[in-house]
Amino acid sequence: MSKAKPFSIAKSEVWQAYKKVKANQGAAGVDGQSIEEFERDLANNLYKLWNRMSSGSYFPPPVRRVDIPKPDGRLRSLGIPTVADRIAQMVVMQRLVPKLESCFHPDSYGYRPGKSALEAVGQARRRSYQYNWVLDLDIKGFFDNIDHELLMRAVRKHTKCRWMLLYIERWLRAPVQLVDGQMLQRDKGVPQGGVISPLLANLFLHYALDKWMEREFPTVPFERYADDVICHCVSEKQAKYLLGCIKRRLAECRLELHPEKTKIVYCKDANRRGSYRNEKFDFLGFTFRPRLSKNRKGKFYARFSPAVSNGATRSIRQTMQSWRLPRRSDKSLEDFARMFDPVIRGWINYYGSYYHSALCPTLWHLDRLLSMWASRKYKRLRGRQRGAQQWLRRIRKRQPWLFAHWRFAYGSAGR
Repeated sequence: MSKAKPFSIAKSEVWQAYKKVKANQGAAGVDGQSIEEFERDLANNLYKLWNRMSSGSYFPPPVRRVDIPKPDGRLRSLGIPTVADRIAQMVVMQRLVPKLESCFHPDSYGYRPGKSALEAVGQARRRSYQYNWVLDLDIKGFFDNIDHELLMRAVRKHTKCRWMLLYIERWLRAPVQLVDGQMLQRDKGVPQGGVISPLLANLFLHYALDKWMEREFPTVPFERYADDVICHCVSEKQAKYLLGCIKRRLAECRLELHPEKTKIVYCKDANRRGSYRNEKFDFLGFTFRPRLSKNRKGKFYARFSPAVSNGATRSIRQTMQSWRLPRRSDKSLEDFARMFDPVIRGWINYYGSYYHSALCPTLWHLDRLLSMWASRKYKRLRGRQRGAQQWLRRIRKRQPWLFAHWRFAYGSAGR
């Protein structure tokens, strides 16, 4: 470590940050440089980054804005930093995470080591059995409206390190470059897509909501995954009162709830009488609503349970369509399994964790695409869709292990 450098940053920290950024992959930033291109002069690129960060002369380049469609048809804006900037952010994040983890609320699940979305869904399911009412919160444009002054005040509670504070402030102020090259200056918000953005967003809501809930409503349990929040209440009256209090609290933190998406939900089941205008809610790709379940005696009853949401199944089908299977007559079934089974397995592991039968019709859609592929590839099946389906069924019975969804959606015998 050079004594001439004002900031003490080890070269090994930059190296470890690079390895994590490489593992996460990601798109190129405004400079168009991919991770592969960055690695062509890896030693020199990492040294220059370390040198600039250690001397205080590192200034992040603009983030590249990319708009991606949301399930409701609107667009979500992502800010993509350059590869070098992602590494710089990871250097700071590696230092900051240990300082913050010990203080975060146990029911904050988003972007935390050892926590997962499925864990949050499971906790929400258990509490929906215990509490009759849910307050489903939606914070309007959360990432785009985080107040920089309040955020930096929260960061300073956990670190006095000058260079970390310096670079976090610079990242918050870094402009956004649009597709046409126009630059937008930012005075609030953190760009979704940045390495350190989820951690900063978590820290903001830790003080804006989690600590406040713990202090003001200690008996009201909740689950929070980033800005997706579910609160469990004993009555509609309590839910309405809590809603008004949270509105005022978020206004103090310069945020607001989405008036249409925030709602009070009645967790209707076999033991809960009456009805309510809202008896379902979506949380992390699952829809919670009354569903038929079977008890130990084999009798069916209504239970308030999660299953894959319509938005998630629509997204899965769109992904399947994007594979263009019927047109890929140069491939074999084994090729498809090798190419797409990891994705299919990911869907099953996540969305199949609760009420797995709801996922099956979406997975069966993949078999329809495969039978269309077979009817185009093989002459004897051409124009015979039913024959192609029967051909695929025979293979499924012989090789039920070939595709993950065959074992999941049809059983080990390939029924």
